[in-house]
Amino acid sequence: MIETPSLVDQYCHGVLRTELGLGTFEARLARTEGPPAPGTTLFDTQTGFAVRRWCPPLLGLEPHCPPARYLARRRELGVREAGRRLLRGSGITTYLVDTGLSGDLTGPVEMAGAGDADAHEIVRLEPLAEQVADTSGTVESFLANLAESVHGAASHAVAFSSVAGSRHGLALAPEPPGPGEVRGAASRWLTDRRAGGELTDPVLLRHLLWSAVASGVPLQLHAGLGEPGRRVDRADPVLLTDFVRATAGLGTDLVLLHGYPYHRQAAHLAGVFPHVYADAGAVLLRTGAGAATVLAEILELAPFGKILFSSGAHGLPELHVVGARLFREALGRVLGTWVADGAWSLTDAQRVAGMIAAGNARRVYGLDRAAG
Repeated sequence: MIETPSLVDQYCHGVLRTELGLGTFEARLARTEGPPAPGTTLFDTQTGFAVRRWCPPLLGLEPHCPPARYLARRRELGVREAGRRLLRGSGITTYLVDTGLSGDLTGPVEMAGAGDADAHEIVRLEPLAEQVADTSGTVESFLANLAESVHGAASHAVAFSSVAGSRHGLALAPEPPGPGEVRGAASRWLTDRRAGGELTDPVLLRHLLWSAVASGVPLQLHAGLGEPGRRVDRADPVLLTDFVRATAGLGTDLVLLHGYPYHRQAAHLAGVFPHVYADAGAVLLRTGAGAATVLAEILELAPFGKILFSSGAHGLPELHVVGARLFREALGRVLGTWVADGAWSLTDAQRVAGMIAAGNARRVYGLDRAAG
């Protein structure tokens, strides 16, 4: 049996502090822009089935119990106690929490307390720029304050993340924009921001990316399908190749997040470029019972020291549980088969499992230094 006693969830979000009804709960099981089709339920997805398999026992119920019964038990315990039991039952020992989403979500300190785990912050670049814009009156003050904020965030965050791919698409020009370009783009966007516009300008998105690269802190880049309602026509991480090549040798690691269904392309980039890593997170969460097949495809292309576990969870503590359990099951099935076939020794399989589960993340994000 392949053991993974320590799991570093290298990319996730906090959990909701509010109680959820059946409709609002199931809406968070799938990346959808609306309710399920009439007469159907989003529990009838790979994620929904995985939640019903792994989460009920942590709340004192039998596996596969009906959704209504599960949610009744959840309400009986209360959102805080249910969340505590679920997070502590996930087996995750360290959370890296992206704090850039809006909503009533727990932060790293609360995640650490509820999960009896360590937790560190990931700073998302685009909301950071939007916050700076809302407190800066001129272009000059915005750019100066933005540089200061990125520098300040780099002093405490274990990583930056960027959703430039879903805001604009991954086919961004790879080189840093010039000062004149940045000032002109900032002037246009500040006017748009006062009308409520979010940051989608490609010049400013590139400026943010290169500011993060200059900090030396690992940079996580969202690829794959992205968020509902966002652009997905240019989500293939191979479109990042020019940017990846331009950042080689600068000392900043890039981590490709949420590559599904382009996980093989993300794994390929991790195999080609020394500073690129591939995330095996939401890939497994989405594929449920088929997770082992997808993980095996990633392992075909990326060196084992370049693959990182994450749950990619957002809002529901159940998703942290499912992400961790699916990862353990898939990794055990894939590596266990290779051991049984005589292709690998059990010692090597155990060593590689420890790397992907926790060791690679601890090295990339300097977690042992952060703990010290």
